[in-house]
Amino acid sequence: MQEPLLVGALGSACSRHGSRSALIGEDAALTYRDLWDQASGLARELAASGSVEHAPVVVRCSNHPTDFVAFLGVWMAGGLAAPVHRSSPAEVVRAIQAKAQCTLSVDLLSQQGTTQRLPVDARVQESRRRVLAGGALVIFTSGSTGRPKGVVLSHQAFHAKLAQNQRLFQAEPDTTALLVLNDTFSFGIWVALMTLMQGGKVAMLGRFTPQALVHALCQEHVSFLGVVPTMVRATFGTLTAPELAEARSRIAATGRLRRVVIGGEPLGRQLSAELREFIAPAELFDVYGLTETCTSDFVLQPSEYAAHPDSIGRPFPGIRYRLIDSEGEECRPGSVGELQLATPYIMAGYLGDEALTAQAFSNGWFRTGDLASVDGEGFVSIAGRLKELIVRGANKITPLEVEMALLQVDGVASAMVTGMPDPILGERIHALLVARPGARLDLPAIRQALAIHLEKFKAPDVFYIGDTLPTGRTGKLDRGLLQRLVSSGAVKPLAE
Repeated sequence: MQEPLLVGALGSACSRHGSRSALIGEDAALTYRDLWDQASGLARELAASGSVEHAPVVVRCSNHPTDFVAFLGVWMAGGLAAPVHRSSPAEVVRAIQAKAQCTLSVDLLSQQGTTQRLPVDARVQESRRRVLAGGALVIFTSGSTGRPKGVVLSHQAFHAKLAQNQRLFQAEPDTTALLVLNDTFSFGIWVALMTLMQGGKVAMLGRFTPQALVHALCQEHVSFLGVVPTMVRATFGTLTAPELAEARSRIAATGRLRRVVIGGEPLGRQLSAELREFIAPAELFDVYGLTETCTSDFVLQPSEYAAHPDSIGRPFPGIRYRLIDSEGEECRPGSVGELQLATPYIMAGYLGDEALTAQAFSNGWFRTGDLASVDGEGFVSIAGRLKELIVRGANKITPLEVEMALLQVDGVASAMVTGMPDPILGERIHALLVARPGARLDLPAIRQALAIHLEKFKAPDVFYIGDTLPTGRTGKLDRGLLQRLVSSGAVKPLAE
């Protein structure tokens, strides 16, 4: 068996940096030598358990240093790591295991043994073999039907994307990366692997809280950080102004923080400005990408923010894009259309879903499902999701446009908008708002402020106030969950 690319890259780092600290967190610390030796032992155990080559293996994870021992051990044995969070409900785990037809599960923190054999259908279709050949990861994402989609990422694609990211973010042996993102998802995985391949240290935060994030940034002298906007909103919405000022001073005093990467959803002008001020003089890179493309397809670099604050930037080298209208034609400049990508970092396919894989492409272009436009300088801006369009009285409205307007209203910390069925207009616009600490949101004042930023037909019909916005397992905002909260009456409308 030819050595997988990620094994070779990590093996080289372990050979060069054997005694250096590699992974710390949760009362555990591993050197590069520990990482290699423990992964080698796991690979031998997996090989003794049965045929692992080109087979997915469930890897139980919770941002613990040994999670990357498990990844590397599975890759050494020739398998694909299918990460699943340790806190996932049993039903979710069963659905994922059934979708991937995993015969083995690995949990290096289990008291019942490292590996567990799982019952599956022994018949493996040839189409599955083709998708899994050369694979490194099976990352599960939520589909529109609610069933998990298993995205198969190859060693070649993921290794090449790591090299691309390294050219921009420049991890070094003295880099300390803080992993607060879940290591069950590709964003968190690449932040850690890119750092490890350069001999840096990864400090792992088992559970995100604003206090834990700030403490780790100072205590571990973090120089590289990856986050999603939900974490930033929670931090600025939870900590008081004096606490934030103290945190900023402590982080600046370490003199270590150099680069912060944010992605997963639009950041918004106000939150972006607050974050840039908070981390100064560190640089903020805003990235856009998908699991299916190994993430990081576009980047808005620090020097470009002032002139293009609402943009996701321009594509990384080697990535091409086009915008397609509802008639299947390429959009005219300035028009909104579906963003489609041609990239060398594309997935091998959705595991067990040939039809779904075929639907994801149009003449070789990957369909992101995102609506976007491009300006005269080639900077792309996201306008919303193709499937999230609200059709109110025959007017098509993107939730993102309404949310961006709501964030301009005094006292609004965050906002989420969705469409709900209506017998007269087809859909009405419902908005959930989270207030800034100490602010009181008044409905007439909100409507008056919105009139400056939005056309009347785009203004929400119903408003709700909440403590937080609903999110899914990845920390991304979940509009479907908001719809369920509204339907069930779990959130109460704001009175006039």
